[in-house]
Amino acid sequence: MGRIPIPRETLHLPAPQVPLRRDTRSTSRTSLPGNPLAPSAARRFTRAALADWTSLGLLTTCTFCQGDEGCSPGEHSTDLLADDAVLIVDELVTNAVVHAGTTVELLCRLEDPGEDVSGTPAGEGEEPAALVLEISDHHPARAIQSDPAGQGPAGTPEYGRGLQLVAALAERWGITYRSGLKTVWARLPLAGRDPEQDQGTEPALRRGLRAAEILAPATRRTARDDPEWTGRGALSFLAEASELLAGQLDEDLVAALAGQLLVPRLAEWCAVWLDGEGGQQGAAPRLARVWHADEAGIEPLRRILEKEPPRLPVSPRGGPVRMPWPGEGSGAGTGSGSGAGSGAVLACRLVANGRALGTLVLGRPGQDAVPDEVTALIEDFARRVGLAIGAARRYTRQVTISRVLQRGLLPTQVARIPGIASSLVYEPSDDGLAGGDFYDVFPCPPGDRWCFMLGDVQGSGPEAAVVTGLARPWLRLLAREGYRVGAVLDRLNRLLLDDATEAAESASLRVAASSPSSPPAVSPASAASSPPATPSSPSEGGQARFLSLLYGELMPLPGAGGAVRCTLASAGHPLPLLLRPDGTVRAAAEPQLLLGVVEKVAYESSTFDLEPGDTLLCVTDGVTERRSGRRMLDDGDGLARALAGCVGLTAQGVAERIRQAVHDFDETPPEDDVALLVLQAT
Repeated sequence: MGRIPIPRETLHLPAPQVPLRRDTRSTSRTSLPGNPLAPSAARRFTRAALADWTSLGLLTTCTFCQGDEGCSPGEHSTDLLADDAVLIVDELVTNAVVHAGTTVELLCRLEDPGEDVSGTPAGEGEEPAALVLEISDHHPARAIQSDPAGQGPAGTPEYGRGLQLVAALAERWGITYRSGLKTVWARLPLAGRDPEQDQGTEPALRRGLRAAEILAPATRRTARDDPEWTGRGALSFLAEASELLAGQLDEDLVAALAGQLLVPRLAEWCAVWLDGEGGQQGAAPRLARVWHADEAGIEPLRRILEKEPPRLPVSPRGGPVRMPWPGEGSGAGTGSGSGAGSGAVLACRLVANGRALGTLVLGRPGQDAVPDEVTALIEDFARRVGLAIGAARRYTRQVTISRVLQRGLLPTQVARIPGIASSLVYEPSDDGLAGGDFYDVFPCPPGDRWCFMLGDVQGSGPEAAVVTGLARPWLRLLAREGYRVGAVLDRLNRLLLDDATEAAESASLRVAASSPSSPPAVSPASAASSPPATPSSPSEGGQARFLSLLYGELMPLPGAGGAVRCTLASAGHPLPLLLRPDGTVRAAAEPQLLLGVVEKVAYESSTFDLEPGDTLLCVTDGVTERRSGRRMLDDGDGLARALAGCVGLTAQGVAERIRQAVHDFDETPPEDDVALLVLQAT
């Protein structure tokens, strides 16, 4: 993040003291995890604490206008104070997370006049009322850092402005060491400001963004610029904007949020055009979003803008360019309440990785030019919007590729088995990657045998897709060649190990060829005589190729009253469960080792008859390991209990009941693929 200089002389302005109504609720504290989410949580907590104190009346006089008529008590008390407090908390919590790496304790406290908890001399006169912030970590041996270059380890950007910013904003600050605890505290006096200095200035320009304002911004228009907000509140604006934009994976939603963030804080209106995905020369951009401070002005503005999309030169920097006011010269004004309908317009190319993705245009009526400070802020904001759109497009491409892979790797339909009603549920996780779960049901010649499989490859994405693309065709081929269940697993296990060994040898040869000091490469012949590399060992250069698999075959028994003989084997997979009509449930196979891990394994199968009314439930670990906190769905035979409650249901009813149990187990969506196959003898 680019740094905006803060003049020291503008930070502490003389003003009357703010009286406090002492209350036990004037202290708020929280504990934050030592991870990158802590700073954003700390910012939200600090703003909420200040807002609560204001609503409770603990701040009884406005720090901005000293309770003049037209301002209710406390209306402005958290505006600039919140900006300063949030900046300090954000920097110190970031510092604690990066350099201490422990749980972070945050305390916010309102102090009465004369009270001083810092332990330092108060100096002459009575101490004014103040906000005290304390940020503690549990690694006192590690010194806090002040990073003037704005660079963290290995040149990574923006690890916090640290103590420089604290010293600039706080009246007094310090560090307190206790046994197992280090606390950095900062004291911000609740001093007001000279009312004459800010007459006519809109408060919206002075505030940092609150979450509610981000999602539903006020519709007041910005009448003039506030240099103090540009220098200080702008930092909060960019921090909040970056956090909100970075979490979006849809480019149209990014465009919509950009409009809500800019209007009315920095502009009367704005519009976002998005270029085509391919970026073809001459392709017309798409007007993705139009936003106006006056909701009634959105559609008229859209009609004017759609007539002539902006044409800007492609530049890696994508700096702001002045543009004519929309409809200028045609008599079609766009400014609500702006009189002549004219003003300053800026357009910024939205660029990511040197590629132009679209254009951001904003207008400020009644002005000849946009101040340089605001232009720099808009340029920085546009850079963040471009990066967010680029990330959203990469995610969309990845999801599209994964879905195409998934459709190609899984069967378009499963075979129908005489005497068996079947139902299949497959729900890939929402992470956008090709899942590792796969399934199939198919006939084998001469037509009296049907095979089924349910498997789970280690990992997800392209690596899992490669193994799925190998395993399912191999299984079909081996089954149609007449191999029985145990023999099919034996041969698939060796195929996976051979494939992983070849990958390890290839990687070793490439490493040896690229290293002049490495010993001579091992020949393929000698490598073949050596023990195979462990597929899951990255140091050996091999790629993990192991998977869990439930594989079986079904044979209808003529003259047996509709019974079907089932032979199956489980290799490192959740065991299938057999439900009898009387409600008893038992495991229908024995646990065995994963495929692709050890070469010398002899897989064994189990055989039993499915009588009419019997139900066989096969699932992947996305069902058994469905989590809710520390609990899993299958803890204490939870899946068996759920299946026992399915007596009398059809195969489809059983599948739906188990699927619903997975989703009801926790309010958050499943993180893993969910796959289950129900086979019921009729």
